[in-house]
Amino acid sequence: NRYLTDDKYLVLTPRFSPKSDKILYLSYVKKTPRVYIRDIKTGRESVLGDFPGMSFAPHFSYDGKKAIMSVAKDGSTHIIEIDLRTKKTVKLTDGYSINTSPSYSPDGKKIVFNSDRSGSRQLYTMNVDGSNLQRISFGGGTYAAPSWSPRGDYIAFTKITRGEGFTI
Repeated sequence: NRYLTDDKYLVLTPRFSPKSDKILYLSYVKKTPRVYIRDIKTGRESVLGDFPGMSFAPHFSYDGKKAIMSVAKDGSTHIIEIDLRTKKTVKLTDGYSINTSPSYSPDGKKIVFNSDRSGSRQLYTMNVDGSNLQRISFGGGTYAAPSWSPRGDYIAFTKITRGEGFTI
């Protein structure tokens, strides 16, 4: 085992880049949740987009050139995409909803995420530019943590019904 961080701060949701040379994660350094990127070989670490509010739920794009994450501020949570080379950001969702747990499709053309925009947490897909929003879950319960299969033909998720447990 080789630890990449020490135990001074809480670290959650680590995600490897496609080449496994970098890792994204949420850390509570300075008591504010932020997404960090770390080069595994050099150990260099930096905040990935120092947004007002809290950033979390990071994922690399299929080619490792971009990342998506959620940014919460003033009661809304939006999905942000950041170009890892230029640091240019694009806000992909809008409104007053909580949009979180984004995941790129393996071909890089779509994003799946969960949102409460319909009144309860459901699953949605959209194109990588934020267009063509489509709700894909319609049953009762709460849908969360979506993730594309490697071929892109399935989406795994958790579903909570009546507070009694989780279904995958």
